[in-house]
Amino acid sequence: MLSHRRPFVAGKMTVTVCKDRSTLGRLAAKAVAEEMRALLINQPAIRMVFAAAPSQNEFLAALGQEADIDWRCVTAFQMDEYVGLTPLDEASFAHYLNLHLFASVEPGEVHRMNAVSSPERECERYANLISEAPIDIVCLGIGENGHLAFNDPAVADFSDPLVMKQVTLDAECRLQQVHDGCFPTVEDVPSTALTLTIPTLMSARRIFGVVPGETKRVAVGKTLHAAIAPDCPATVLREHANCHLFLDEGSYGGEEHAG
Repeated sequence: MLSHRRPFVAGKMTVTVCKDRSTLGRLAAKAVAEEMRALLINQPAIRMVFAAAPSQNEFLAALGQEADIDWRCVTAFQMDEYVGLTPLDEASFAHYLNLHLFASVEPGEVHRMNAVSSPERECERYANLISEAPIDIVCLGIGENGHLAFNDPAVADFSDPLVMKQVTLDAECRLQQVHDGCFPTVEDVPSTALTLTIPTLMSARRIFGVVPGETKRVAVGKTLHAAIAPDCPATVLREHANCHLFLDEGSYGGEEHAG
């Protein structure tokens, strides 16, 4: 039996608080898997976008173990990537997703970002792929500064006309990569990245947010209660009609959000 509190609603968003990261990962994976199976009853293929971060480890491991999903019918996309890293670089998000999910479930198609030679051309190429058909499911996290993908507060635009863009990462975002153990120092973290924009993420049919850990507590509090504005990009999730946010006790922070 999975241990979690009764889901509640913040804006239009459903929120479930789990006892720990492991429970969060399993419960979120179960919800995503159920949605995938339901979609594949009525359509031949589904298109999904995945976040790449240690916060997703338990969720992706559990999703990879879900039965009765025909991953050959899945087209998978990245959410963001560092400029200057190839999909073969161990610090790249493409490598992370291959290691934690794609190598085991083998989706029918995987579109990896490669922002080495020309970030501008890669934005155009990848935006064209994303725009070929609607996105069915986005699986995302929330940054310590409230970012979605690499839409930090300074560059987040809820009415962005672009599908994908190059951005400069803010100091808090780069520091999070060190906190997560992805880079030894802030100086090692790339300063620019490619990211799907807020409207692209919000266009998905369903959004599932996976946000464990005490380091996300401030961002989660703002996501649930602050004014919906780009200074905490994740607040926009409250406007999505089919978003389910999964938290643990660490990220939720006890009873101060109750009610």
